[in-house]
Amino acid sequence: MIDVIQQYTAPYYAQIKFVHLVFMAMWFMSTSVAYRFYLVPIFREWMKSPGDIDRIRLRNWAMERFDDGARLEHVAFPMLLITGPLLMIAGGWSPVHGWFAMKLVIVVLIFIPIEVMDYYLAHFGGNKEKIRAAGQSGEAYEEAMHTHWWFLIVSSPIVVLTIPYVIYLVVVKPF
Repeated sequence: MIDVIQQYTAPYYAQIKFVHLVFMAMWFMSTSVAYRFYLVPIFREWMKSPGDIDRIRLRNWAMERFDDGARLEHVAFPMLLITGPLLMIAGGWSPVHGWFAMKLVIVVLIFIPIEVMDYYLAHFGGNKEKIRAAGQSGEAYEEAMHTHWWFLIVSSPIVVLTIPYVIYLVVVKPF
């Protein structure tokens, strides 16, 4: 079966790679500017005066818009999970190639768990706008806000380090 898929995808390796790279850039960059230059400064100001209603409103507005912006990222990631295996098959890559094995480990153990949590926080049970619209208590909203903020604090440095490393592995193929 893999041989048949490889036979049909191999001639389109460059095109599949192009699509993969476009979605990788979309995934990596869609929320990074908003996080770094909007959320971080707004949350820092809020933490200086956590009871200030104007800072709370700005924090809430910014995080809800951030969740909206994550839609691009959350369309791009599944496309990476589709085009990645197609590239693997079309290119004849396998875990016997050390760089590829390392990339798979990072995708499976780091990126997928982070994205699952990110989807939950941005679109499902942790979505602050939905919590507010449902009329749930301020406590539930605050808990969701704090959970999402801690998730971003923990996951962002990991992502900032591992995505460039994965790009390095793919481009340089060091082992």
